[in-house]
Amino acid sequence: MVSRRTAVSFLAASLFFGGTFVSAKYGLQYFPPLLFVSLRFDIGTVLLGAYVLATRSVDDLVPRTRSDAAAILAAGVASIALTNAFLFVGQQYATSAIGAVIFSLNPILTPVFAAFLLDEERLSRRTAVGMTFGLLGVGLVVHPTPATVFHGGVGKFLLLGGAASCGLGSVLIQRADANLDSTARTAWALPLGAFLSHSLAYAMGERLAAVTWTLAGNVALVYVGVFAGAGAFIAYFALLDDTGPIRANLVYYVIPLVATVGGAVLLDEQVSVYTVAGFLVVFVGFAVIGSEELDLRQHVPFFKIEWTNTDEGMTQLGSNAD
Repeated sequence: MVSRRTAVSFLAASLFFGGTFVSAKYGLQYFPPLLFVSLRFDIGTVLLGAYVLATRSVDDLVPRTRSDAAAILAAGVASIALTNAFLFVGQQYATSAIGAVIFSLNPILTPVFAAFLLDEERLSRRTAVGMTFGLLGVGLVVHPTPATVFHGGVGKFLLLGGAASCGLGSVLIQRADANLDSTARTAWALPLGAFLSHSLAYAMGERLAAVTWTLAGNVALVYVGVFAGAGAFIAYFALLDDTGPIRANLVYYVIPLVATVGGAVLLDEQVSVYTVAGFLVVFVGFAVIGSEELDLRQHVPFFKIEWTNTDEGMTQLGSNAD
């Protein structure tokens, strides 16, 4: 059964990351994309750094093994810097809903990396069926038309690269098997991601002079820095530690739903019947995947009864039910 920490982490990561696509699309009219990413991580670094210093001892924060260093490197480079660089640059050429649905391919890509890099991770048939339902549901929610699919092709390839980078990063973190807890690891990974993002922004000629400082733009920056930055990464990496990369990345099936609803509420986008149908199909997908973890014989008395075949028909042998 799902623990409270896992449920809270899943919900927080889904909500915060889902809002990223809406706020990123809105904020890109005020910020160059890579500089937007960099400023986002600057804010997240300060906030998360203050949090871990206030809640943890120095001994708890110091990486001590190669595994700790490898996990920080994987998180900072793949899961944070490259994933968000691809996302924010690609989001210029696609709607927030299309961006979210492309990123929902993450749970499909993650098992591919895990099959090569993690001995204990295998994609079962039931999980594959559940993921298929989830992806179909996501497709219904965003309801992409041929025009939206083929328009802005470069941006969609960049978004796909971001999804692949995120999936690879989560598997590499799991492979590292670090002793450093997820929040401390994120506190190290965020400044690394910020440094790499600033380097990419500088290399691409993005400067602060190009920023249009407005209240609306600052609100978008605060959201992606505070909530979709520090808060979302704490939740996501905690979920990754608890459940592993394949199940942790199921948040990318919920993120498009959040992005679609957020667009409807904040940007006056219409919620169609496809959205309702998509929610239902995604729920079926999660039910299929979750049923693999639930042994009915352990929870439903009827299924604890054992039967055997005799000449006179089915005979009850016994039951553990009260």
